[in-house]
Amino acid sequence: MSRICALCGKKPVAGRQIKRRGLAKKKGGVGRRITGVSKRRFMPNLQCVRAMIGGKPKKILVCTSCLKAGKIVKAA
Repeated sequence: MSRICALCGKKPVAGRQIKRRGLAKKKGGVGRRITGVSKRRFMPNLQCVRAMIGGKPKKILVCTSCLKAGKIVKAA
């Protein structure tokens, strides 16, 4: 199963993690230097939920923002 919300289509987005070394200038240092940049992914908060799809209960992956907004009808 891919990590995509079944309702809004929210999916992982790419980003970077920056490594820094040194003491900040306002604390008496020469400044923070970037020593490395590595790629990372920001994953959506998906939950597996039993929802009513076409009148039948079905398990789907839904992000928590859709759950809080009440965009689905949960199965009993």
